[in-house]
Amino acid sequence: MNGIILYQSKYGATKKYADWLSEATGFPAQDIRRTKASDLRGYDLFLVGGGIYASGIAGLSFLKKNPDIWKGKRVLVFCVGASPYDENAFAQIVRRNLTGDLTGLPCFYCRGAYDMARMHVVDRTLCGLLRKAVQKKAPEECEPWEQALLAAGDSPCDWTDKAYLQPLLAQLSQPG
Repeated sequence: MNGIILYQSKYGATKKYADWLSEATGFPAQDIRRTKASDLRGYDLFLVGGGIYASGIAGLSFLKKNPDIWKGKRVLVFCVGASPYDENAFAQIVRRNLTGDLTGLPCFYCRGAYDMARMHVVDRTLCGLLRKAVQKKAPEECEPWEQALLAAGDSPCDWTDKAYLQPLLAQLSQPG
């Protein structure tokens, strides 16, 4: 199988998963923002990963713009978020992002990291405002991601773990 790992990482967690996938599979990992579609024609397997920002999976726009490079080939998507896995929230992310030509692509969730100090000013400001809004809610009314946001506070948290890749690697070992 001739595969490649394409990723878009803002703060490093998705890149970490892409590197771990590269170690496990032997496929090269490449930043999707530095990739030309014409350079990908020889691949028959694409592992595409991106962070989740405002309910969107980074990097999927590349696939949407370039269906000719991956249509008829095997594609698996992994997304990385700071929240603990929640089946309903993940299903919403999949429904929102894997639309049109991307409908039905297998998608996997990996928990990432959270570090307010490393965030760009806009992201830091938005997270701060979001945290203030969530703090006004009764704890029992908070969604799992809101509970995680409050628990993290200003402390850096890194939940990345190779174990999150096991379902993707298991799927990869199955015939296409």
